[in-house]
Amino acid sequence: MTAKKTVSIAATLITLGLTLIACSSKSGSNSDDKQVLNWSEATELSSIDPSKATDSESFDMLGNSMEGLYRLGKNSKVKPGIASSTKVSKDKLHYTFTLRKGAKWSNGDEVTAKDFVYSWKRTIDPKTGSSYSYLFDGVANANEIINGKKAPSTLGVKADGKYKLNVTLDKQVPYFKLLMGFPVFFPQNQKVVNKYGSKYGTESKYMVYNGPFVMTNWTGSNLSWKFKKNTDYWDKKNVKLSGINFKVNKSPATAYNLYQSGKSDMSQLSTEQARQLSKKPGFTVEKSGQMTYLEFNQKQQVFKNAKIRQAISLAINRKQLAGKVMGEGTELPTGIVPNGLAKNNGIDFSKEAKTNDLRHDDTKAQQLFNEGLNEIGQDKLRFTLLGADTDQSKDVTAYIQSQLEEHLGSDKIRVDVSNVPLKTRLSRSREGDFDVVAANWVADYSDPISFMELFTTGNEYNDGSWSNAEYDRLIKAAKTTDAANKDKRWEDMIQASKILSQDMGVSPLYQQNSPEMIRPKVKGLIVNSAGVMYNYKNVHLKD
Repeated sequence: MTAKKTVSIAATLITLGLTLIACSSKSGSNSDDKQVLNWSEATELSSIDPSKATDSESFDMLGNSMEGLYRLGKNSKVKPGIASSTKVSKDKLHYTFTLRKGAKWSNGDEVTAKDFVYSWKRTIDPKTGSSYSYLFDGVANANEIINGKKAPSTLGVKADGKYKLNVTLDKQVPYFKLLMGFPVFFPQNQKVVNKYGSKYGTESKYMVYNGPFVMTNWTGSNLSWKFKKNTDYWDKKNVKLSGINFKVNKSPATAYNLYQSGKSDMSQLSTEQARQLSKKPGFTVEKSGQMTYLEFNQKQQVFKNAKIRQAISLAINRKQLAGKVMGEGTELPTGIVPNGLAKNNGIDFSKEAKTNDLRHDDTKAQQLFNEGLNEIGQDKLRFTLLGADTDQSKDVTAYIQSQLEEHLGSDKIRVDVSNVPLKTRLSRSREGDFDVVAANWVADYSDPISFMELFTTGNEYNDGSWSNAEYDRLIKAAKTTDAANKDKRWEDMIQASKILSQDMGVSPLYQQNSPEMIRPKVKGLIVNSAGVMYNYKNVHLKD
């Protein structure tokens, strides 16, 4: 997802920014209600329509105000949600979910199997324009529906009465249960969608909720909103917080000032802040399945040239970027898939997929750059680097700008920088309105394919339009013919990752882990590196 992860970036694509926090005029410890959490976000929300959300912040809100068949617990372990039990056929192509009785929407309606059927068919319908419809690949007829060859009504999901949901796959999907904990697969109340029409999900009042919390006070563009405990939630007895106050703080300095003054229970930290506070109580570095990378618009002749892409990548000192610009917790990339996301036979994917293509090598960079310019008939290059408008994103894009002009020669290359709000960055990326964009993605689930399939030809999130036939073949094999063979599927993805790195389809910059201050009284918070990052269901405040 974009962060998101824009997610988008993302891709989890968020764009350059952390999911962080802030608050109201009183601290949780001094307020009349001791169980009110004050939290900070780094960027604004884009949508709370499960079919249309694309960024990690929006998915975090959906993951706590709504609920699917499963919830993801600690370390992304599948936990019961609306489904009380599941039966899987021997060939793993048929799933029968039994839904719990008594689950309700916040308007009092019962949550039934039909709500899941409606939601899935709405998301997969090309008329909806969901950027995440590709995740339904594997559900019977999904690809044909996406491509307009079959009607949404033919999707392999059916309600058997109120409390049984039958799902038919046309191939094995090894990570299918993890997908069920992702908001795109959550139920939707058709009556409410029809009532609000185009307004649905654009403001908190144009929604209905079935999760631990109900969202209020979000107008679609403001930078603060609230959660209140959902009294209609089936497991409300285990929800200890009465509410959460959210506030967007794009500056870590502002966020930390609120934390220090007791008005916030969490703060994102800048590089310098992380260095100074690393020994203080409450300091933590949250592991994230987020990768930040440069994406090149390959509809432009200059960025179709692999040597120019490779030269730009080689000219960047990632060790310095991670250590001096990003700071505490930031990891160097070995490829597009983050370290710690997934292992096979005890070996991390990122280690097996490592190549030497992400090194810093000025001599080779200058050689390839000159060769590339000669091949496209130019003697110099000027382009705009697009990024988000957070402090962190501004620091990163400024660093990339200086690296390229210093190491490739300011007489040869000129980089202009444009930092814009997240919504604008995401929409411009989607529309191909960029030269090079500093994007990022947060894994939607703990499997390498969450990153790998992004860069297949025609994927919704392949904003740079990179295309490689062998890469496409390997990813297709990993999702079809080799899906049931764990080791062969793994090897397909390893080889595809190496192709992406060698051709520099995108240029990974760093793995984003989040240095934060979280007040020690905050107990029970679950933080996952993929999918919905923050799970507030069991949070409570205890001094």
